[in-house]
Amino acid sequence: MTRQSRTLPAGSERSLHQAYDTALLDLDGVVYAGGEAIAHAVDSLAAARADGMHLAYVTNNALRTPDAVAGHLTELGIPTEAGEVITSAQAVARLIAEQVEPGSKVLVIGGEGLRVALRERGLVPVDSAEEEGLAAVVQGYGGPDLPWGRFAEASYAINRGVPWYASNTDLTIPGARGIAPGNGAAVEVVRIATGAEPQVAGKPLPPMHRETVLRTGAKRPLVVGDRLDTDIEGAFNGGVDSLLVLTGVTDGAQLLRAEPKYRPTYVDRDLRGLLTGQPEVVPAAGGGFRCGGWTAVALDGVLELRGEGAEDADGALDGLRALCAAAWTEAGDGACGLDAGKALARLGL
Repeated sequence: MTRQSRTLPAGSERSLHQAYDTALLDLDGVVYAGGEAIAHAVDSLAAARADGMHLAYVTNNALRTPDAVAGHLTELGIPTEAGEVITSAQAVARLIAEQVEPGSKVLVIGGEGLRVALRERGLVPVDSAEEEGLAAVVQGYGGPDLPWGRFAEASYAINRGVPWYASNTDLTIPGARGIAPGNGAAVEVVRIATGAEPQVAGKPLPPMHRETVLRTGAKRPLVVGDRLDTDIEGAFNGGVDSLLVLTGVTDGAQLLRAEPKYRPTYVDRDLRGLLTGQPEVVPAAGGGFRCGGWTAVALDGVLELRGEGAEDADGALDGLRALCAAAWTEAGDGACGLDAGKALARLGL
């Protein structure tokens, strides 16, 4: 599936954890936020694993090592081995190793996750642009306390012609207090100073998908994420299905405006969606699209919601799925510009 102009969310008679062999789970905004487990994540993942689904945790955050991430998840009540964690640091380290000599020195602008990943590939992390024989600069999220001088160090090397790599370019990262600048914002600082463009490994680009498949051996993977521009686009680029959960950065309005490469296969409120089937969205007799008790239509520049769907959370999701079908069908290969404010407010979204 995917690489097509999806015009409506898919349905599934089988629960998703039975329809797919491996869940490729984003972390920030999906499993946890600000270090704390998101509601229902622990129980949902335990149930999916107990019923035979393999879980892999795929994150663009290059700060922490797989061992550290696995330890954190285990502390949250999600038993995890380091081998079940795939990071953008691992993907960018493989990308660099394929383009430089073994044992090459790489200037690191980021945290321990990058250093460990580089050593795994036989590369030597260094801290100074003045290192003799410097082969590459790699930049990844270094946490909120990364010194400003590290960006200058990267700029000195890149302006001399040293190849530049970035683990990912997520502009934001969710935390306990809200949305904060991500590695993409830091990459912009260096880009302004150098005029250069990095090679990027993380979601939604192919190096990250390749790293994930190599490390998990997934045959029928389902990407689970909260971001349209990394998780869902990455699934689209990799030709696999996706589940968007509404526990992170994406809201209903952004979902309705999504261009084809950002449209998920399925939509659910949180990780409980792994354990259920997905309701079918169908054309309505009088026009528009129906899901549950809701019918969504595009009329005179507005997305309207009709019917008497359930007022609970499940009912709101049915309404959102119907709205997606109406919006995406109207937009075709573009982004929907219809006003959906009243319809989303009716659903409490």
